[in-house]
Amino acid sequence: MLDDKKAVLVLISLLFAAAAHSSASVIPIGLPAFPSNSTFIGFDGLTDGTDVNGLIVNPGAFSYLIGGSPTSGQVAIGQGPGITNDIIPPAIVSSGDATGTLIVSLASPVNFFGYGYAVLATQAVNNATTLSILNGNSVLVSISYSASPDPTFAGGFAGLESTDPFDKVAISFNSSAVPAFAIDNILFAEAVPEPRMIGILLIAGALFVGLVQHRKSSTAFRREAATDLKDR
Repeated sequence: MLDDKKAVLVLISLLFAAAAHSSASVIPIGLPAFPSNSTFIGFDGLTDGTDVNGLIVNPGAFSYLIGGSPTSGQVAIGQGPGITNDIIPPAIVSSGDATGTLIVSLASPVNFFGYGYAVLATQAVNNATTLSILNGNSVLVSISYSASPDPTFAGGFAGLESTDPFDKVAISFNSSAVPAFAIDNILFAEAVPEPRMIGILLIAGALFVGLVQHRKSSTAFRREAATDLKDR
């Protein structure tokens, strides 16, 4: 009986491992692809000049790294480029060295993340910003997004969806092409379970129920057999 239980547990583990291996991916997405229950971080109510390094706007914590070290006085809350299609001040604005990386740490894992951005350019800029998923301080996946007039300053919306949850991202800009940037309207959300995963859970549940019923039937059979032997 123990061997049957082990076999079912091994099969369930293989099902989950196969699902994780086959479905793990990260894709760029636009604003319409975000779930309706996405969490929004804006910067309304914050005073212009507030340093972003060390800033906490629940449920997000921000730090700005230059050469891998948190650095203050380089990125602050400000009016930036004014209103664009994806920026509504106040926003995060580079006020000094734009070569750094903005780290956003979230309170819990998510599958969707995105932000509006603008850069100090009026023409299209290839690979204007890069969004990376982090595991600790290691970059797992990076996707770059180009900027186009939005409508005056170049910008856009950078978003991604990952089948594997994450709780930290890094945002950087192409400082060799643009001397300054702005970030606003941060969105993130947890994914609804995929139909494939729901099917796997149903299969796993059916296997477990079948094992329990099999054990009950076997136990009842042994009791009946024992009673027959006593009667004889």
